[in-house]
Amino acid sequence: MIRTLLFATAGSATLLLAAFAFQYLGGMAPCKLCLWQRWPHASAVIIGLLIMLTGEIKLAWLGALAALSTAFIGLYHVGVEQAWWEGPTSCTSSGVSGVSAQDLMNQILAAPIVRCDDIAWQLAGISMAGWNALISLTLAALWVEAARRA
Repeated sequence: MIRTLLFATAGSATLLLAAFAFQYLGGMAPCKLCLWQRWPHASAVIIGLLIMLTGEIKLAWLGALAALSTAFIGLYHVGVEQAWWEGPTSCTSSGVSGVSAQDLMNQILAAPIVRCDDIAWQLAGISMAGWNALISLTLAALWVEAARRA
């Protein structure tokens, strides 16, 4: 159980560190949805550390919830990248029909540097958001396994 807990905690820490490495070492600024995916990983790391300090294994259910949260945000992000659905208007393009020239100019000036519907990097045809979702689902299973053994 301790090994499972360590793997789950280390998995979120590794994904979080990888995100920062892509950002600060690779020069790939995160979009809004990328940033949203980081918070549950940080929570999972804190939960894992709390469990190790207190021995309260039942908290592993919260770790599972955190991992599932980032997995679902990642899946949502993949859908935005693939244009299966529209993402947040603050980081995607929704077209210009019905928009006045002044409103369009305001949108352009207020637009973020990084768009959520652009795939910045992928491996084996899977984007970073997709990998986050897949790995996070695995981490959620580890958290559940640790919690069930409590």
